Amino acid sequence: MSESNSHNTQNIEPPKSLIAALRTMLRPLVKLLIKQQVHHPYLSDLLKSLYIEVADAEFQLDHKRVTLSRLSVMTGIHRREAKRVREQSESEGGPPLSVTLGAQIIQRWIAESPWIDESGRPRSLPRESQSGSDISFHALVRSVSVDIHPRSILDEWLRLGVATLDEHDRVELRTAAVVPAKGYDEKAHYVGRNVRDHMSAAFENLTSDDPRFLERSTHYGSIPQEAVAELADLAREAGQDALVKVNQRALALRGSAAPGGARRRINFGVYFYETEADADDAENSEAQRGDAGETPDTGGGND
Repeated sequence: MSESNSHNTQNIEPPKSLIAALRTMLRPLVKLLIKQQVHHPYLSDLLKSLYIEVADAEFQLDHKRVTLSRLSVMTGIHRREAKRVREQSESEGGPPLSVTLGAQIIQRWIAESPWIDESGRPRSLPRESQSGSDISFHALVRSVSVDIHPRSILDEWLRLGVATLDEHDRVELRTAAVVPAKGYDEKAHYVGRNVRDHMSAAFENLTSDDPRFLERSTHYGSIPQEAVAELADLAREAGQDALVKVNQRALALRGSAAPGGARRRINFGVYFYETEADADDAENSEAQRGDAGETPDTGGGND
């Protein structure tokens, strides 16, 4: 797009359907920010810096740095302010160590021999090798990295609730998804990464004539409250099985490419959510009037 064309699009009214979708998406975010006492002025400054960062990174022409004039046209931020924000922008912090190294350890523990049992489940591991066996938590950690002591990983995982010790002092993995029960920084990292990728897949599909990303859901606007627990357990079991299956195949394929070949990042995830049915929602009202065998919506790329 030329700079002159950018000027012509600056004042185009966004589609009403997009604005409605934005309001829907942003409500839980605003609720989180209010609960965490992140006030509007702070968010406004953050959005301003993100507009500049994204425009700089994603909208270059001929791989040249975006000019201040074009930044102003694309973002609606005055040139002088865009210059100030660009100079003061800080790079994102890296994920906590327990996330980066921990994720690699978990990937092995839930998918590779000898860390899984005959049924494909993560073994309970003694802390250190015993009776000549190399199967232990220390050996698992050492198979991923020799730069950090396994005891440091174990202490952190026990603190976060990722692992527990049984009555025989064996280490048990508490969750194959490695989302800590404690540890705000670690959980915040996963929230940011997973919601970012989910939104990226949905937005790519929204703006493409040929959606390329898997992004589907089954939802009911109104369902008996007593059925929710059963459906949540079913979704958790099916979702976990899917995560393990994809992880096992990814591990097998990870080293299959020729040296120096192109590499890509992937993210595959599942979620389940329930809340009160909204009596004012037309979709929910229709569901309440429908047959007991209401057909779930498992739409295409953007559902």
